[in-house]
Amino acid sequence: MKKQLLLFFVFFLSASVAISQSADPNLGIIPAPKSITKTAGQFAVNQKSVIQYENSEDRKTAQLFHEFLMDKYALNIPVTKKGLGKGNGIILFSSKDGMKVADEGYNLTITPGLVSVLGKDVGLFYGLQSLLQLFPIEKGGNINLPCAIINDEPRFKYRGMHLDVALHFFPVDFVKKFIDMMAQYKLNNFHWHLTEDQGWRIEIKKYPELTKAGAWRAQTLIGSAQDGTPIGYDNTPHGGFYSQDEIRDVIKYAADRFVNIIPEIEMPGHCISALVAYPYLGCGDNPGPYKMIESWGIYEDVFCAGKETTFEFLEGVLSEVIDLFPSKYIHIGGDEVPKTRWKTCKYCQQRMKDNNLKDEHELQSYFIQRIEKFVNSKGRAIIGWDEILEGGLAENATVMSWRGEAGGIAAAKQNHDVIMAPNTFIYFDHFQAKPDQEPLGFGGYNPLSKVYSYNPLPPSLTLEQQKHIIGAEACVWTEYMPTPAKVEYMILPRLFAFSEIAWSPLERKDYKNFLEERIPIHLGKLDKTETIYHVPTAIGAEDEKVFLYKGKDFVITLKAPVKGAKIFYTFTEKAPRETDRLYDKPFKLNVPDGQRRMLKTIVITPSGKRSAVTTAIYMNAFPSAIVEK
Repeated sequence: MKKQLLLFFVFFLSASVAISQSADPNLGIIPAPKSITKTAGQFAVNQKSVIQYENSEDRKTAQLFHEFLMDKYALNIPVTKKGLGKGNGIILFSSKDGMKVADEGYNLTITPGLVSVLGKDVGLFYGLQSLLQLFPIEKGGNINLPCAIINDEPRFKYRGMHLDVALHFFPVDFVKKFIDMMAQYKLNNFHWHLTEDQGWRIEIKKYPELTKAGAWRAQTLIGSAQDGTPIGYDNTPHGGFYSQDEIRDVIKYAADRFVNIIPEIEMPGHCISALVAYPYLGCGDNPGPYKMIESWGIYEDVFCAGKETTFEFLEGVLSEVIDLFPSKYIHIGGDEVPKTRWKTCKYCQQRMKDNNLKDEHELQSYFIQRIEKFVNSKGRAIIGWDEILEGGLAENATVMSWRGEAGGIAAAKQNHDVIMAPNTFIYFDHFQAKPDQEPLGFGGYNPLSKVYSYNPLPPSLTLEQQKHIIGAEACVWTEYMPTPAKVEYMILPRLFAFSEIAWSPLERKDYKNFLEERIPIHLGKLDKTETIYHVPTAIGAEDEKVFLYKGKDFVITLKAPVKGAKIFYTFTEKAPRETDRLYDKPFKLNVPDGQRRMLKTIVITPSGKRSAVTTAIYMNAFPSAIVEK
């Protein structure tokens, strides 16, 4: 575990930043803290410094910081209890003094002689994350931290990231890396989507066929035409699952980073992988045989809501899931459930008659409410997608609103807790740039600016109703993400924007500062690692726009979105590359009278990663123009 925690900080250091006292008012920190007051001077970190801790609970955090300095800077700074060590500068970690700080909050104070990180438990850990972001990536030279007072706490208590491992399976090492990225940016709930039509990914000892038969498919859809017609399959078997020992290991790994894991077991739909393993769970007297699903969509085969054996099975599954996961919440899905099979199933129809249910929507509500009672009996609570509102909402259910905000608004008005996860803003399987220059995505368009603009509190709710919005979650569905690299590309840098949505006060959000000051530094340091990310287009470069000349020269001012990256441009139809003009300062664009000029730009990072190409048209539609080269 010590080695794993060290790897976490090595990865974090890759995204660390060095900020001078005169730079960004947020000191490069993502997400932006609640308040920052800059003060005079700097704190020098060197061999004469001392790391101190208040009590035994704080020693772990202090030791992690020690390992960080050893690994990156070869600084073997002693770690001692408060008051025992002496040096030119003290770096103190204290949860005792942090008792005055809000839950999950911290105070980070830097003076020329003292760095103090104060916070309770996770708050102390988050204070360390912000402190690490102030350190330079360079090994040589002095390490000077800008003096400042930072008081910080989260806007929302629930700050989630979802990862679907059912549509495509990912190894444990990548799941841990995903959790690392969350923790670094103060996200605290990992929603682990473990079952789907296309694969069952969790070992259930009572039902071994779930992973023997339900965890593997013969092939996978390559892609679809615009009308949804499949364009082919890869003819490659795909699958895998996590043993219960592996799951315990991941849970412990996440807990060490103050990340809670919420498992999702889909029901009553999206369950064909379970039906393949145990066909009797389907509707009718002789259901099946079923075939593992190899493409994406909504399928009519679902759990039979009329058979007692269905509930016996699900209670057996959930019992093992609850024994594994300490999370308060268990996600039970509830989305996209066709009612076709239920309408013709004698068992489902009899269930409706026996319980005076007027339609199949109420049958689904019966199904969810019955599962909720079982989960509640185990001391846990359920989360469901917003379709669980249909037919009546279970008594204690929390709603995750994905089809926009309507479901969340309706649930909040019924005094139910809500997690906002609208696909129109924070689904990271959607494109983040022009589809013709991006890897294959599911559809939709959620660029960085749109993600950053999202506010999880709908203005249509009253202040009292808004209290039921406990947070937000960004979702990563992996239909077209067969590799860890593709997942990284799709979430970065959008994860940075989402962290600011979930953590920072609304008044502290500043997209210009975020995009132009902080993102370039974080991506510049990330560029030095093996982590894959999406390269934004040049800041200031317009795309697919036409500009009319109005008597002045066009002055083109650009900025690289990644520190150390270069911007190249052309005036032709040809896409720019390294052999073309290098942008090094603002320039005036020459556009003769009555003519037009095309400007294309591309960003190329030090590691060779490339942005999409932007194209803008500048037109001089006015006579007697004076243009300087």
